[in-house]
Parts: sequence; structure tokens; C-alpha cells
Amino acid sequence: MDTRLDLFTNPVLTKFIKHLNSAARVATTVGVPLTTLELVELRVSQINGCAYCVDMHSKDLAHHGETSVRINLVATWREATVYTEAERAALALAEAGTRIADAAGGVPDDVWLNATKHYNEEQLGALVAAVAGINTWNRLNVITQQPAGDYVPGQWG
Repeated sequence: MDTRLDLFTNPVLTKFIKHLNSAARVATTVGVPLTTLELVELRVSQINGCAYCVDMHSKDLAHHGETSVRINLVATWREATVYTEAERAALALAEAGTRIADAAGGVPDDVWLNATKHYNEEQLGALVAAVAGINTWNRLNVITQQPAGDYVPGQWG
């Protein structure tokens, strides 16, 4: 697969990405565990078929000490016993927030209410921001056909 546009040399996209990266950092500042945010980003990337982000987030999770079992089972988290109730709530919110066209009215109330049992208002904001941000990254990578497999953990900071 050939890349259609280089995200890091296209003048418009480099400006956009600079702001996107700044916005994404906000989600890491309010107490949602990094592992939870990475699991959310991995799951959303799987749903969207973004190979670049699946590669990145699975490698970042491993780099931060996450087990291969939890990384590999995130696509089937509902049937897996290796996630906490808080992680399950975050993953459910991530899936519903990614598949908003599939449910009339967007994210179902029961999914949102379950998330509120595990996260405070700032943390919910961080999860919403993380879901919105990774959906944006997925679209950038899929539209421009960014290749996967070469990501090295830590290369982006």
C-alpha cells in the first residue's frame, strides 16, 4: 500500500496534527490510567480498521508493561475476564462513541450511566476527548493510507 499523503510533511496536515497532539495531551492529566486510555485507543482503532494506530497502541501498551493477554483480548473484551469494571465501562463508552451512527440518539444512556459510576466529570471529559481524538487519528491514517508495522514505542515523545 502506498501512502497517499505524508501526514508529517503536508503543510496543512502538519499544522492540524500539532493542534491535535496538544489537545490529546489534556486527556492524560486528570487521573484516567494511561493503560485505560491506551486500551480505549486500541479498541477504537480496531473498530475503524486503522492498522497504523492498532500497531502503535498495541506496542505502546506492551512497552508500558501491559500483558499480551490483555492486549490481544481487547477486541473481545466483553467475553474476557481480564479487565476491571472501570476499564469495561471505558471500553463500552469508546465503542458507543465510535459507532454513533449505529444507535439512534448516539451513546445509549445505560453506557453513559455505567461510565459515571467509575469516572468523575473530569475523567469522563478525558475519555470523551480520547475517543474523539483517536477517531480523528484513525480517519487521518485510513484516508491517507498510512502503512503499519514500523512504529517504535516512544518515537513520538
